[in-house]
This record gives sequence, structure tokens and C-alpha cells, in this order.
Amino acid sequence: MTIIADGKLLAEKIYSNIKAKVDKLDRKPMLAVIITNDNEAGKIYVRNKQRACEKTGIQSKTIEFDADVSENTLINKIQDLNNDKNVDAILVQLPLPNHIDSEKILNAISPDKDADGFHYINAGKMFIGQMPKTIACTPKGIIRLLDEYKIQISGLNAVVIGRSNIVGKPISQLLLQRNATVTTCHSKTKNLEYYTKNADLIVCAIGKPKFLTGNMVKDGVIIIDVGITRLDTGKLSGDVDFESVASKASLITPVPGGVGPMTVAMLIQNTLDLSIQYSE
Repeated sequence: MTIIADGKLLAEKIYSNIKAKVDKLDRKPMLAVIITNDNEAGKIYVRNKQRACEKTGIQSKTIEFDADVSENTLINKIQDLNNDKNVDAILVQLPLPNHIDSEKILNAISPDKDADGFHYINAGKMFIGQMPKTIACTPKGIIRLLDEYKIQISGLNAVVIGRSNIVGKPISQLLLQRNATVTTCHSKTKNLEYYTKNADLIVCAIGKPKFLTGNMVKDGVIIIDVGITRLDTGKLSGDVDFESVASKASLITPVPGGVGPMTVAMLIQNTLDLSIQYSE
């Protein structure tokens, strides 16, 4: 029997736990979000994050800039937020306009206020096995989801499809830290099916709808679908062909309702954690 992992339900459980902790704080944590006006999809994500803040009692503020904003203007605003004692966590909504160096902007955020876990110091600490201030939200959410369903990661043959700094690389590292045997596949991987058919756990994060199909996996595989694409029909699709893969999987995440809600929940968790660290 296939288990469909309910990320939305788990996210609500996490929000309840966060709210109980926030209610006991003298000062409510504050998340600051920077977004550019050309990012329509990003605005939807920001609204979801704002709703999550409201559920948990965390304060949030959104700073919007026009699409032609300069790098210096963004960096100056981030420095202001870094120095603002009322702000505990800072997030810059990606993608940024093409003329902006995203890496430069993300690394302008203090690692002590890095809500997304993208700062090179936090990412670097994770890769060498030290404790970072924060871990990237989607990979952190995936591990939390696997733990909730009592998946024993140790010893699994895990395949990660995708090597982005946001998902592919960090989730490969987190799985390795849990003693999985990890293979990271990408656009230049030859004979991809050789790896996927031998995988006990697959994390698919490449942004190609319905890329992973049932004939590419073995029975009993655990499937984590990170992708989300709006099709011409208006429906949302993940990177996994759910219908053909679900019948073979022991556990699979749906799209929507799987990894997405967990990503937002981990952002809120990171905000709370940063506020507690900041006050210590």
C-alpha cells in the first residue's frame, strides 16, 4: 500500500508547536521579506509565508522594490535590516531580476539572520558537518517529512536528481549525514535509469514536469517530488509522473500538498530559531 505523505498536515502540526513557543516569548519574532515587483510567482509565495506568520504569532513585514532596483539599493536595505534589532530573520524572494547578482545579495544578509539558509557561511558549515545557524528550508523540510513517517534513512541507496544550491546539493549532504549512500544525478548523467531503478529513495528536483516515470523506478521506492510547474491546462504538476510512479512507491509526496508546505513551515521554524539565538 502506497503512503501519500501529507506535508500540509505536518506543516499545521509544526505551526501549532511554533505558536505555543511564540506565545511564551516577551517579544514576538520578526521576519522581513524583500521582493521585487516583477516576481508574480514570488508574491504568491510571500502571501503564503505571511499567512504562516499570522498562524504562529510571528511578525512579518514585506519590502517591495521595482524591477529596475539596483544592487546597491538592495544591499543597503539588507544592511539596514541586519542592524535592526527588531528584525530576527531576513529573506530575499528569488528569482531576482536578471541584472542583479543573486549570490551577492544573499550573502549580504547576516548569517545570524539568514532565514533561507543560503548564506555561504551557513551552507559551508552544513557541508563540513558543523551546526549552521539555519539549514535551507526545502531540504530541511524533506528530512522532517521523512522523520515524521519514520523512514530509516541510514543505509538507503538515495538518488537526488538535480544539483542546485537551493535543493539538490544540500539535500544530498543531509542524506549523507544520515548515512544514506547518495548519488547526485543531473543533466549530464549518462543512463539515468540505471541509478533510479536501483534507488531506495529518490528526490526529484529538476523543474521538468512528469519527468520521472513508473518505468524508471523499482517497487517499494520512496519518492520525494520537489518540482512544481503550472501546465497549460492550469493544473499543477510535480517532476514526478504521479499516476505511474505512485503504484510502485511505498511512500510518495503529492504536488501540491507535499514538499511545498514543508518549505514554508521550515522558514517559520528558522525564524523562531534565529530569534531565540539572537536573544541568548
